[in-house]
Amino acid sequence: MKKFDVITIGSGGGAKISSPAASMGYKVAVIEKDRLGGTCLNRGCIPSKMLIHPADVAIAIKEAKRFDINNDPRLSVNFARLVNRISQTVDTDSDKIAASYSKHPHITPIKGEAKFAGNKVIEVNGEQITADKIFIAVGARPRIPEIPGLAGTPYMTSTQALRNTILPESMIILGGGYIACELGHAYAAFGTRTHFLVRSSLLRHEDSEIAAEFHKVFSQYHDIRLKAVPTQVEYAHGHFTVHYTQEGATQTITAKALLVAAGIVSNADTLNPESSGIELNNGFVKVNDYLETAAPGVYALGDCVGHYFFRHNVNFEGEYLFDTLFAGKPSTPIVYPPMPHAIFTHPQVAGVDKTEDELKKKGVDYVVGLNPYKSSAMGMALLSEYGFCKLLFERKTKRLLGGHMIGEEASDMIHMVIAYMNMNATLDDMLRTVYIHPALPEIVRNAARKAKAALDKNVIRV
Repeated sequence: MKKFDVITIGSGGGAKISSPAASMGYKVAVIEKDRLGGTCLNRGCIPSKMLIHPADVAIAIKEAKRFDINNDPRLSVNFARLVNRISQTVDTDSDKIAASYSKHPHITPIKGEAKFAGNKVIEVNGEQITADKIFIAVGARPRIPEIPGLAGTPYMTSTQALRNTILPESMIILGGGYIACELGHAYAAFGTRTHFLVRSSLLRHEDSEIAAEFHKVFSQYHDIRLKAVPTQVEYAHGHFTVHYTQEGATQTITAKALLVAAGIVSNADTLNPESSGIELNNGFVKVNDYLETAAPGVYALGDCVGHYFFRHNVNFEGEYLFDTLFAGKPSTPIVYPPMPHAIFTHPQVAGVDKTEDELKKKGVDYVVGLNPYKSSAMGMALLSEYGFCKLLFERKTKRLLGGHMIGEEASDMIHMVIAYMNMNATLDDMLRTVYIHPALPEIVRNAARKAKAALDKNVIRV
């Protein structure tokens, strides 16, 4: 049996361990069943944003008349060329990783599907290998709901939607989370008529005030059907028909394409984990505060663990594991900083840490500072009709507990709130800051001023 110092299963977030460990001279095996680079590079963050940015440009062109700029409303896109360019770009990056691994004297790339075959023993391509330390970073895959008739039809998941070169006239989207909304936004911007069938509500994990504003704006561009439960799928003559119930009534809808974006499931179940003593919890790898599994010497990180489903989270976890296991830093429990997120839709959504709903549930005494985009100089320049920044502070200490935004550049704007939170900043810290006039972050300052007014009046918000 061939023995390595390190085995990483998965080449996405796992690269945060495999590459630097190999650079230190450790013998590393990288097992990957798909293209190198993981979900983010090949079928997630990067190709989706390369698709979404042109979609944002298309919307800006369509709506230029708001700024008294005349344009041709007959916008068209070379969709096949766009998608092929994106695919070629990410494939080239993946190939570069493969080339660098093949040249590295301490990295052995293995293409194949890994399965545990005993304590710290992995079987891949009919051979068994072992290592002193094994890292599971296998990510997650789209969840496919059990809907009669769905199996065997040419439906798309996010994976296929990012490689699809034919722009459909119409599309049914099952789901209302960030993947559904991001891809729905992109396709609609290029001309597809989009119909969302959502079991509960759009972006239901967001702050409820953000989610409500999002629904109000998003529904102007898409057909949104809430509390819609699919019961059957049919496919004939190039059309999908989805039967669903809504408020007790039976409905049907037909479109040229069907996108299933109903969440994700961990890939850990593909590893035969029980053979090595690794425990799962609802399909996700169970780890302790050191990211150790129940099997000594075996660690897990990223989507397959399920703490947070963001590439920046698995990067953080990978850096923690490398620092504590290889770089000589003290072995202390992992402590997550305030974890931010962004949703690249139209409108953009971003947030970090606590929502108002969570604070209410926990009985925290808090104040809210909320300021609309339109109540700022740059908001006036943007002719903002929607969007706001919402800040949450603990009343007694004035410590910043969370921040949420919806509107232009929210994914960038949230970073100043992230920085404040990582410094354990208070409302006073935010008010002492000089903000550039008339830049968009003045909306954050104005939200802080609103929170100060609420404190002075001893109310939750003004």
